[in-house]
Amino acid sequence: MNFSCVLCEGKLNNEYLFVNKFCSSCRKIKWYISLYQHRPIEILDEVLSRTEEKQDNKVKAEINKEIEGKKYNLRKAKQIKRGAEEM
Repeated sequence: MNFSCVLCEGKLNNEYLFVNKFCSSCRKIKWYISLYQHRPIEILDEVLSRTEEKQDNKVKAEINKEIEGKKYNLRKAKQIKRGAEEM
């Protein structure tokens, strides 16, 4: 006898199910699908899933952020060093 949600297997809610097959979160997802057909899946795919190209763009953007942060820190360190030398 299975007392956890059939869909999330108890990972979303730690509920014991005696009558229903789905926990409250999965029932809500099921309800959205019944209202909007494919749209909830499309939204999840667009928001939570990335194509390889988008993954590459995200990696490049994160690398650029890191490089810009390091450049900023180097400029700041040079300014501090010049300020100490002038005194």
